[in-house]
Amino acid sequence: MPTLRLLTNVEIAAEDHPLVMAELSQRLAELLGKPESYVMLILEPGRNLLFAGTAAPAAYLELKSLGLAETQTSELSRRLCEWLEARLAIPANRVYIEFANPPRQMFGWNKGTF
Repeated sequence: MPTLRLLTNVEIAAEDHPLVMAELSQRLAELLGKPESYVMLILEPGRNLLFAGTAAPAAYLELKSLGLAETQTSELSRRLCEWLEARLAIPANRVYIEFANPPRQMFGWNKGTF
């Protein structure tokens, strides 16, 4: 159930949304070692976002994944920031990432919970 929500003030052309989302979905599955069939990605480009008093390119990510260990977050942060820099030209020092490991019984799917 990895779910990644990406909010950014960077404009992404509507025709590029599917490719950007597919790239990030595949990357997240690989990084977490989970099947991509469980990955959900929410892309919210062109948002009003101010960071450090400036509207320069920035991003806020929320990553929720069952079983996400604290020992994984540093590497995930590095790799996700590298992708954001390469793909969307967002500097790593303009990115916040919120990690969450919800209890299985608090995440619903397919008429039940995990």
